[in-house]
Amino acid sequence: MLNLKFIQDNPELVIERLAVKRFDARTIVGKVIALYKRRNEVQNVAENQKAEMNLLSKEIGQLFKDGKAQEANQSKEKTVELKEQIRNLEAEFDAIDTELAQLQVLLPNLPSPLVPAGKGAEDNEIVASGGQMPVLPEGAKPHWELAAQYNLIDFELGVKITGAGFPVYKGYGARIQRALINFFLDQAREHGYLEVQPPYLVNEASGFGTGQLPDKEGQMYHDSTDNLYLIPTAEVPVTNIFRDVIVEEKDLPIKTTAYSACFRREAGSYGKDVRGLNRLHQFDKVEIVQIAHPDKSYDSLNDMVAYVKSLVEKLGLPYRVLRLCGGDISFTSALTYDFEVWSAAQERWLEVSSVSNFESFQATRLKLRFREEGRGKPQIAHTLNGSALALPRIVAAIMENYQTPDGIRVPEVLVPYLGGCDLIS
Repeated sequence: MLNLKFIQDNPELVIERLAVKRFDARTIVGKVIALYKRRNEVQNVAENQKAEMNLLSKEIGQLFKDGKAQEANQSKEKTVELKEQIRNLEAEFDAIDTELAQLQVLLPNLPSPLVPAGKGAEDNEIVASGGQMPVLPEGAKPHWELAAQYNLIDFELGVKITGAGFPVYKGYGARIQRALINFFLDQAREHGYLEVQPPYLVNEASGFGTGQLPDKEGQMYHDSTDNLYLIPTAEVPVTNIFRDVIVEEKDLPIKTTAYSACFRREAGSYGKDVRGLNRLHQFDKVEIVQIAHPDKSYDSLNDMVAYVKSLVEKLGLPYRVLRLCGGDISFTSALTYDFEVWSAAQERWLEVSSVSNFESFQATRLKLRFREEGRGKPQIAHTLNGSALALPRIVAAIMENYQTPDGIRVPEVLVPYLGGCDLIS
């Protein structure tokens, strides 16, 4: 969330930068400035009246001692008036504070100057690509047909048990899921990430801390009895490990990874682009999170992008990296790179990862700070996260790109995780 003083000191910059995200902030910024000014005025008047009341309170006793009862009683009446005025001012201050907080959470994060202008996905910039496009055999099939042919995934059984978007993985389908999870976690640990196993349900404060609330509550599954939310990504519980925490500068960057199931309502999703594994309500993902020094967070972002690139390269999948434009970047992100892999049978690119720098936006909400050595006052840290990787579309791409007339070849790096199996037939 944007700092109120920053908005007050840089209103035109905030308006200009948020216009890149196609967000008109002028009205909200104008209200914030007016309220911020009034709050300071109310606070100053209240402090002056408190000082006056304290002075009168000290004088009253002396006036009684000096036999000046009338003056003492007049001063007492004045303190009663001041108390009432102070109560009213404090009530106004609290009301302004509440209104400011409500306006503050409506403003998205400022996009980095690196974010290109644009209306939507068609304006994203391709900044890197790699891998060799596969040549498929005649009669190549999309992954949902391969899943049925080799008894790997049962979409209809998932509909029976729960509903659309909740597939049942079977046999080698389930084993590939587990193989990918273990491969991604092993790779993350080798690259210095501490593995944690987080809860799948979070409270409102956690959803607010990472920016899912109040922006995305309609996309989250909610248990109204306990007021808990099923996580849309492990980013939420993992980043909230550091809520209300002061870390030491020497420990930065802090690198954490977690596997979790992810739950997304994906309201309104339908059509051929969501068939099979293309879009699910429940899916598995390994997440990486970094807490970084503000001066070095873009070094951390570049490190995370290079790391995700290494994963898709090791899986042998054709990929491209996109820098998201202002019209496609998320509410909370300052800069995001999306990774897409080529789905050969569908002849389309599938998003498998988003790697983002949130700068201080999440950390301000989380009250996540770091203490520099030799300096007393803690400062707001920067947070970053990335999918490394989301499984469904990776599985879809592997099944389609690695299909042969004899079966589905297994990427070399996964063979040890499948007990030496290199062909699913």
